Amino acid sequence: MADHTQALSFGAAAAEYDRFRPRYPDRAVRWALDGLGSAARVVDLGAGTGILTRGVLALGHEVTPVEPDPDMRAQLATATPGLTALAGGAESLPLPDGGADAVVVGQAYHWFDRELAHAEIARVLRPGGTFAPIWNIRDERVSWVAELGRIAHLGDNAGNVIEKYPDFGPAFEPIELGEFSHHTTLTPDDIVAMLHTRSYWLTAATERRATVDRELRELLATHPDLAGRETVELPYRTIVLRARRH
Repeated sequence: MADHTQALSFGAAAAEYDRFRPRYPDRAVRWALDGLGSAARVVDLGAGTGILTRGVLALGHEVTPVEPDPDMRAQLATATPGLTALAGGAESLPLPDGGADAVVVGQAYHWFDRELAHAEIARVLRPGGTFAPIWNIRDERVSWVAELGRIAHLGDNAGNVIEKYPDFGPAFEPIELGEFSHHTTLTPDDIVAMLHTRSYWLTAATERRATVDRELRELLATHPDLAGRETVELPYRTIVLRARRH
């Protein structure tokens, strides 16, 4: 069962989340929605502050964001003029049957009660519609990125997504996997601020937060790939799971 305390912790840092969390590369979003044509009706489930919503809008699709956290919905409205997210979660969607061509999920699928969510997602999708969870995962094949994850207790919940999530239940065809590389350019201060939007830091005790921050600053100041750098390229792997509804 998902830890809903952590899942709903992000609203306290909604503006910083929207500013510092990585965007999704266009080619990954295009792949997720491949075959749907132009102006598809897309639901962004667990939309957060609208990072993926805006990526889908930029491709010319119609987007309905759904998000349970009111602070995240408020930030989405601020950052995405003319669009307001619906209040709701994956297990009970405030949407009609069969009205969506696609449901996408950015960085949130691992919080769902999957059996309930799969049934709801299948309900709102038309036959042949697409379900596509997407994750930006730090590329820990790079040594300093692996150390960053260890210090901040990040441990991406996506992990090996094909092993964790072999299917989306009986309403869906077999899953296809896409992987895309990209990076964000951040200052050392930006990296610390970005890590302050992670659920572990947001729910940690004050003393634990201070320890994490101290070790992060030491890493950024002393690692040979980072020391003295004004900006740092943080590499990501974007993982997309895609399946059609029967």
